[in-house]
Amino acid sequence: MNQIAGLGISTQRGTFITWNKKTGKPFHNFISWQDLRAVELVNSWNSGLTLKVIRAISTVLHFLTRNDRYLAASCLTFTTHHVSLRLSWVLQNIPEVQQAVNTNNCCFGTIDTWLLYKLTKGSVYATDYSNASSTGVFEPFQMCWSSLLNKLFSIPISIYPAVEDTNHSFGSVDAEIFGVPIPIVALVADQQAAMFGQCCFHAGDVKITMGTGTFWDVNTGNQLHTSRAGLYPLVGWKIGKEVVFLTEGSAADAGSTIKWAKKLDLFTSVEEISRMAQSVVDSEGVCFVPSFSGLQVPVNDPCACTSFMGLKPSTTRNHIIRAMLESIAFRNKQLYDTIVKEVQVPLTNIRADGGVSKNSFIMQMTSDLINEKIDKPVNTDISCLGAAFLAGLALGFWTDKEQLKKLRQTEIVYEPQRDSGEYKLAMDNWIKAVQRSLNWYSHTSH
Repeated sequence: MNQIAGLGISTQRGTFITWNKKTGKPFHNFISWQDLRAVELVNSWNSGLTLKVIRAISTVLHFLTRNDRYLAASCLTFTTHHVSLRLSWVLQNIPEVQQAVNTNNCCFGTIDTWLLYKLTKGSVYATDYSNASSTGVFEPFQMCWSSLLNKLFSIPISIYPAVEDTNHSFGSVDAEIFGVPIPIVALVADQQAAMFGQCCFHAGDVKITMGTGTFWDVNTGNQLHTSRAGLYPLVGWKIGKEVVFLTEGSAADAGSTIKWAKKLDLFTSVEEISRMAQSVVDSEGVCFVPSFSGLQVPVNDPCACTSFMGLKPSTTRNHIIRAMLESIAFRNKQLYDTIVKEVQVPLTNIRADGGVSKNSFIMQMTSDLINEKIDKPVNTDISCLGAAFLAGLALGFWTDKEQLKKLRQTEIVYEPQRDSGEYKLAMDNWIKAVQRSLNWYSHTSH
């Protein structure tokens, strides 16, 4: 332990907890980014008069000022992935939390903040810009917690932690935990950490992380991108005066789809599913809609259902597996097309990571569909590498990003092998299946 110079922490975003400021005792379990308990609130806000008024006023202000901040507000839409309405649900439904808020005795934190608080034995209460910007209650244009959104949701800003640079002296791990105090020198959200670990340092660099969900992130340099289709603006990292912004589109169900198929005994080992999919020429008309957590960009329906369509007596497990893997690639195509249409920055390198990126069928089909090369590194668990890179820079172990680029190793570059038009019929049928899966759940039954 004495050899450890410093610690960088990368965590899942959007998952949060609240706790008693005096005792440090949590009021509830972690509420995951995939949690759907606030879906009724989300739908109510998205269809409500208040949001319509905000959009209308913001549209006028954008027309008069051409300020992108107002353009973002004119397109404002809430999702269950954002902390905002899940936290609002907690305040409305857990009396202990509301009471603590009223007495200024409530702390809020995403996983990074909670870990930092526990590792320092309660002496440090903070987050970084990458994690804060992922909550849906942070104002990236002004780089602070949003007073407007928090007033709308009746959330006092006093419950939020201080927001620091991604590279920052966050105190030290208490010596009782590991035997020695270890400086904590970087906090970063997982997708932003993966972006850094992939060395996507330049505007136009693209990173695809396929883990539980799929996340497409584009480096937009020092410019925030405002989206009409639901792409989300993020702070990638802030290191001193350098602030790098990203725009992100996501699909909640990638690895979760494969995990579910395993649970149903559709296959025995992850290694065999590419072979199973390739053993049949197509899915024989079977379509799978991956919507365990709703459908995100560009569909944006939290009430969509997961479904199989086109099943026949002749359908085999291999057809089903192929349909499931194809659905992940089709969602990739949708996200890519949305990004190309909306983001004005020319896309350059496309790099993939995450457990699902090990699936050669999905990777090759995605490359075919988007007609682009996709570079997969040797190390696909890249978020931890990004945290290590940031910590190393903070400590002076590396002096610049050029040194980091030399450490990244490519395992394989997927290149288009089939014309994307060959998938048109299959994708058109899949889109029909998606349309029939929309708005399946009522607001209260999901």
